[in-house]
Amino acid sequence: MKSLILTSLLALSGLIVTAQTDLKKPEASQASTITQRIGITDIAISYHSPLAKGRAIWGELVPYNEVWRAGANENTTVSFSTDVKVEGKSLAAGTYGLHMIPSPKEWVIIFSKNYYSWGSFFYNEKEDAVRVTVTPRPAPSQDWLSYYFSNPQAQSVSAVLRWEKIEVPFKIEVDVPETVYQSMRKELSNINGFFWQGHNQAAAYCIQHNIHLDDASAWVEKSITMQKNFSNLTTKSKLLEKQGKATEADVLKKEALTLANENQLNAYGYDLLGQEKTNEAIEVFRLNVKKYPTSWNTYDSLAEALEKSGDKKGAIENYKIALSKAPEIQKKRLTSTLKRLEGAN
Repeated sequence: MKSLILTSLLALSGLIVTAQTDLKKPEASQASTITQRIGITDIAISYHSPLAKGRAIWGELVPYNEVWRAGANENTTVSFSTDVKVEGKSLAAGTYGLHMIPSPKEWVIIFSKNYYSWGSFFYNEKEDAVRVTVTPRPAPSQDWLSYYFSNPQAQSVSAVLRWEKIEVPFKIEVDVPETVYQSMRKELSNINGFFWQGHNQAAAYCIQHNIHLDDASAWVEKSITMQKNFSNLTTKSKLLEKQGKATEADVLKKEALTLANENQLNAYGYDLLGQEKTNEAIEVFRLNVKKYPTSWNTYDSLAEALEKSGDKKGAIENYKIALSKAPEIQKKRLTSTLKRLEGAN
């Protein structure tokens, strides 16, 4: 028994010593992650950053024409929350091991399905998801390896590796309208599918981007069935316009206006102004004044539309009414606007 206890104590002592050697310590190549969102797509690159320390890097520390882990320690990884294109090649949503093959003139960027291995030591070409070829470019000297995102646009961004005196960019593109459409379809199969708002929003998005109009039609009809209101009737009228059914669209617009509240009419009027449909906007603002004659904001919006149309007299008249009803915080602006217009007469 004493022997067994002694053996157990020695084993435990060994475990304790081992555990003590595993305390966290700084790594020579520190960990980092960068992120970027394009549309609703999240992109992240996780890597460890080695230092040059005066060493020759390209063709020496990092050999040419050999697979390199594009960082230090375990795999450098890149993840995409939705499908993307990299340098024009399709790549499915997911996490990938990021490897590179440097050369003096061209670099091969490799996206491997194996994202969990240690560096490139276990790299297997059969696990490649996509390979692309890019051109490195000169950059100011930088001792530490880093990644950054460059030139973010509505549907694209460039990811850039930078180290020593070069940087290596690769372009990532996202079909944002299609991605949003696919996301909305999924959301409508969840809690949002039980309410009129989600169906209306999905239909409106498709109409705005002129995609999947059959689905848009089904969604707006379902929204109206759930609760007919200004928002979904307006959405359906826009769909009818796209389908060349102008008469039906006008009938629906008139019905929609009868259901609108002050804020909805006001927003709709400004939407028309933004589309340069000034006369239609004026009609909507006049309707808002008629329905809500005690609101200073209805007169203010009507005055702005009249001013845009060139009707200074009508604008001044309505700005004065707005001023008489406006809260203190708005009076300075309205007074200044009236002085400007009256001084121009």
